Amino acid sequence: MREFACCEYLTLRIEEAQQVRKRFAERLHLKVVFVDASRRFLRKLEGVADPERKRKIIGREFIDVFRASMRQTGKADFLAQGTLYPDVIESVSVRGPSAVIKSHHNVGGLPKSMKFKLVEPLRFMFKDEVRKAGLELGLDEEFVYRQPFPGPGLAVRCLGPVTQEKLALLREADAIFIEEIKAASLYRKMWQSFAVLLPVRSVGVMGDDRTYQYTIALRAVESLDGMTADWVRLPYDLVGRVSSRIVNEVRGVNRVVLDVSSKPPSTIEWE
Repeated sequence: MREFACCEYLTLRIEEAQQVRKRFAERLHLKVVFVDASRRFLRKLEGVADPERKRKIIGREFIDVFRASMRQTGKADFLAQGTLYPDVIESVSVRGPSAVIKSHHNVGGLPKSMKFKLVEPLRFMFKDEVRKAGLELGLDEEFVYRQPFPGPGLAVRCLGPVTQEKLALLREADAIFIEEIKAASLYRKMWQSFAVLLPVRSVGVMGDDRTYQYTIALRAVESLDGMTADWVRLPYDLVGRVSSRIVNEVRGVNRVVLDVSSKPPSTIEWE
């Protein structure tokens, strides 16, 4: 039985921490060391609005939490990561004058000096290649076709400074969006679908009362490898249903907008 350390879940989606623990423990038969470092991450991210600073703080704290957990449970010589080639391309300048687009926490966001040896078997593969390999290895399709999720989690889908309150709003809105996407049998047909909490409040009305609340953006894209992407033409009735549910079920949100930008010029994630 080998150990797998699972750190910090505040920026994960609803019930995702539990799902990860169950998958590694029950399906892969690994000993899971679960660490709740939520307060630590929130404290380090307090007041930080710049996306690059967010990513690098999260990368540094991720390693520090991993080190601390290993000191308690036993020595660890290796750090295994699911780094993909698009992460590398966007994080560092490789093979020519390419620009750094954003520091993925598992690449440009990691501290320069680490005592762990990195193990990254997927580093030069694209997502479609990884999925083919996963199916060949006999992994279950639910796991293989899980939509990509950023390493820094919801922290880079919560624009501006991150707070526990904002993350809670985003988590609820995102869960509604994904639930409706799956109910419409569209989840496997697109690359990514998720909600973004904007640092924008607007005036609204609920019943006879005035509201001044946050805005949620819906993002759904189709892509083969994540390097380029086009926005998905979601059915209007689906968009309407998601919007109605979010503004009625997520207290603190009174407006929903749809992101119709492709990559390039936009990136898939907002930060």
